[in-house]
Amino acid sequence: MKNNQYTGYFAIITANIIFGINIPVTKALISGWLTPQAYTIIRMIFGCVFFWLIDLRNNNEIPAKKDLLILAFGGLLGFVATQLTFALSLKYTTPVNYALMMALTPVVVLLLSFIFLKEKVNSTKSFGIALSVSGAFIIILKSHNSSSGSNNLLGILIAILCSVCYGIYLLLTRNVSIKYKPLTVVKWMFLFAVAFSFPFGVKGITEQKIFTQLVTMSGVLLLGFSLVFSTVIAFFLMPVALGKLKASVVSIFMNLQPIVASVTAVIVGQDKFTLDKIFAASLVLIGVYIVTKKAAFKVDGINIEN
Repeated sequence: MKNNQYTGYFAIITANIIFGINIPVTKALISGWLTPQAYTIIRMIFGCVFFWLIDLRNNNEIPAKKDLLILAFGGLLGFVATQLTFALSLKYTTPVNYALMMALTPVVVLLLSFIFLKEKVNSTKSFGIALSVSGAFIIILKSHNSSSGSNNLLGILIAILCSVCYGIYLLLTRNVSIKYKPLTVVKWMFLFAVAFSFPFGVKGITEQKIFTQLVTMSGVLLLGFSLVFSTVIAFFLMPVALGKLKASVVSIFMNLQPIVASVTAVIVGQDKFTLDKIFAASLVLIGVYIVTKKAAFKVDGINIEN
């Protein structure tokens, strides 16, 4: 059991470090080389072709029809919707703003669990939710005064939508991630993702700047990182983590993304950390910690967790 948990922890930590680095990488790609729609469909096609090819001879596992429906919704929400809103958000706002909004995902997961799964929300968790929302509200209020980002408020709102889509994806695909092999889960979700996105995103791909004579080595390397590391490796690791850890635990490690993304973005000059962002980030992350922390108490000398 512990080995399974360690594998899950390794998978989700590695995935979120990659996702964190990919935030400023995507910002650079969207700013100069690709539209958000083209970026999304290229990633979906690449992931689909890659996983179906490597799984061609080694896996005959076919999900049940009801599970295929869940995988279809997982591909739509966890892949297409999440990645399109991710790219659209970074078109309008900064990597730090986006990453801080995505740090709200554990709060979103808790609220969705409360609404749909009737999970109890005690006063402590309610306080954590209030803290995180307060931090997000500060970022939203300060967004109109920022000189970076073409439309920070719009980008932040899209990032919140991205967080909601990702939270639903985590809850929705938890059971199928336990039931089937990670390769089975990811290849089917990529297939459905391509089916959903292809009719709307394929037009004009060959006309993107990155596929013209204007392309530079930096553009190629940026797209290569996004395709190989973020699309293939990180997306493969997600069902591995979901198969061994609870969705709420998986969502906690998204806190790595704002840290990694912020440090990377500041180093490359895409963003800067101001005092108001540091204060807002503290509220968001402390609130998330409270929401996801298990409360421990003793009954007759025995430790109990809820």
